[in-house]
Amino acid sequence: MMTKNFVEELKWRGMLHDVMPGTEEHLLSDMKAAYLGIDPTADSLHIGHLVGVMMLRHFQLSGHKPFALVGGATGMIGDPSGKSAERNLLDEATLRHNQEALKKQLSKFLDFESDSKNAAVLVNNYDWMKDFSFLDFIRDVGKHITVNYMMAKDSVKKRLSAEAKEGMSFTEFTYQLVQGYDFLYLYKNHNCTLQMGGSDQWGNITTGTELIRRIGGGKGYALTCPLITKADGSKFGKTESGNVWLDPNRTSPYKFYQYWLNTSDEDAAKYIKIFTFLSKEDIETLIHTHNEAPHVRQLQKKLAEEITTMVHSKADLDNAIKASSILFGKSTSEDLKQLDAQTFLDVFDGVPQKKLAMQELDGGLDLIGALAAKTGFLGSNGEARRELKQNSISVNKEKVKEDFRITEADLINNQFVLLQRGKKNYFVLDFAS
Repeated sequence: MMTKNFVEELKWRGMLHDVMPGTEEHLLSDMKAAYLGIDPTADSLHIGHLVGVMMLRHFQLSGHKPFALVGGATGMIGDPSGKSAERNLLDEATLRHNQEALKKQLSKFLDFESDSKNAAVLVNNYDWMKDFSFLDFIRDVGKHITVNYMMAKDSVKKRLSAEAKEGMSFTEFTYQLVQGYDFLYLYKNHNCTLQMGGSDQWGNITTGTELIRRIGGGKGYALTCPLITKADGSKFGKTESGNVWLDPNRTSPYKFYQYWLNTSDEDAAKYIKIFTFLSKEDIETLIHTHNEAPHVRQLQKKLAEEITTMVHSKADLDNAIKASSILFGKSTSEDLKQLDAQTFLDVFDGVPQKKLAMQELDGGLDLIGALAAKTGFLGSNGEARRELKQNSISVNKEKVKEDFRITEADLINNQFVLLQRGKKNYFVLDFAS
């Protein structure tokens, strides 16, 4: 018995781009299996992967069985879809490492461990492609798909167009056959009848349905989600420093939280449907509340809270909120000292810094020197004295006087001291050993 209509769920969430006729009816008959491919070229997912992962989760919540396919074999080739150049090709040891890391992250979204009939399964296409000889592949698979059919795919056309200077290797040209065979293999061995992916994958997915028809004598279905865009035209999931990763060692929970918190009103109204599991009623109420007082940014706050908790944890969310308040709220020295080193650096990213030797703290560092001569934070000793007399200087968020000396007891994470003039001017002293 299905708990909900999967296709209908994707529609109202804005997560449906193309769907093969008959797919909705097929899924409503009984429990089905579907798969979605994930690129294993890194040992972490980034938020560009999240739409597909959310689709798999909704599929499981609808009573169906999701397969997450790590593309070990296809990762060794490189997918031409939406790319202007070939990928770096990875060795097997790296791919296996990446697979284990990805499964750990996917486990936060999908139930792999239960005894339920629709427990999720992780597969790697390298396992069935590694012993498939080239001669066997072109005889058993290649002869069923014409070059004309393959050339008609948009992903191939774009790479062969006049604009694409580098052209396309034979290796990449065969990608759609390998992905198509994945669908056929899963259809035959796991009764997998649906493949899902981003809209740029439609051509590769339909090649799989064609192989199922011609070789498997059956019927495969296809469903894609739209590629996520930002209202201002900039690329979703990218920042100045690169991808927004799910691995906290690549993108800290604070920066992850900030990414969602800083989305525009238009994007937040779209993302709240795609990247949370909130109900339609709750989301409509949230959007209405937000529109009544957009300056409160209720929508962005809820989006950031939900997705940070889901990807990281409630504790990480609480720390991110606390860290966010340090720049703008009434935080204390104790609040600062609870931040780990990476979060501290993320919070004060872009703030001027000066490295000083730990020996400077022997006997205490003179505050006038710390503000002026040793750092250049303030223009002169005279300016430092004036600011101190006006009670506008803080060390680690605590107001200080001219006779204050900085000691090891003031260090945050045994390394940093935060100087502040007024409300918005910060300077970081870094006593790296």
